[in-house]
This record gives sequence, C-alpha cells and structure tokens, in this order.
Amino acid sequence: MPLSELAQVLLHDEGTLTPGERELIATYISSQNDCFYCQTAHGAIAAHHLGGDEAIVQEVKRDFEHAAISPKLKALLAIAGKVQRSGKDVQAEDIERARREGATDQEIHDTVLIAAAFCMYNRYVDGLATWSPADMSGFRERAAGVAQDGYLGVLGYIEAARAQGSD
Repeated sequence: MPLSELAQVLLHDEGTLTPGERELIATYISSQNDCFYCQTAHGAIAAHHLGGDEAIVQEVKRDFEHAAISPKLKALLAIAGKVQRSGKDVQAEDIERARREGATDQEIHDTVLIAAAFCMYNRYVDGLATWSPADMSGFRERAAGVAQDGYLGVLGYIEAARAQGSD
C-alpha cells in the first residue's frame, strides 16, 4: 500500500503539472528502463488523460524532443532522462532550460521525484517478474479507473474482486 500511496501523490493528486504530464514522465522513464508493464500501464493512463491520444505517448517514448508536447514538458523530460541515468547528470543548464520554458521549482522537484521513484518502481516490478498482459484493452480499461479514482481507488476495486473470488 505505501507504494500505491506514493503513486497517488506523485501522479494523481493535485499538482502544478497535469496528471497527463506526470504520467508521461512516468511512462518515459519506464520506457528508458525497459519496464514493459510500467511503460504500458502508465502510457495508457497518460493517453486517457490526453483524450485517448496514444500516438503522443509513443512519440514521447521514441523522441520526446520532437513530440507534439510543450517546450516546458520537453525540458522536464530532459531532466527526468538524466535522473534515470544518474542524478548527478542533471546540470545547472538543464534546470535553467526548464525555468526558461516556464517550469516552476515545484515542477522541477516533482519531475525529479517522479523519475527517481519510477526507477525504483520499474526495478521492483521487473524484479518480481510481474506478469503483464499483451493485450492493450486491459491496460486501457484500468487506465480509465485510475484516471477517475486514482491509485488508491483502484486498490478498493482489486480488494473487492479478491473478496468475491474467495466466496
């Protein structure tokens, strides 16, 4: 539950970055870490927040600097990508670029925290050899629930389903 609570705060609760932007950061980091489950699950949630635009999610994963996203988000993704490799790779000019593009210190902080957390999440998920469906429909269905009810709301659905299965 604590990891779900962290995901709730980082990706769903109110913030200056939209949930779609935060999910794109999580998706990008997960793709850089080659975590199929996380990049697919969070990519579906990002797409849901972005009006179902799965193409933009693929663009961000492939080459965010040329994707149809804001210059601010590009600058934040550049920081996130450096955090994914090593936090020490982030340079003053990366922070200045983000600020020039309109990012607040809070948005920069949140980006670094999302990137660092998703390095941990990806290793956790892959380290447990988590099973992942190949069919996108399940990811899309779950994405709608997470987008609406958050990460803690989805846990309620899972617990209810488990309880029904044990009856």
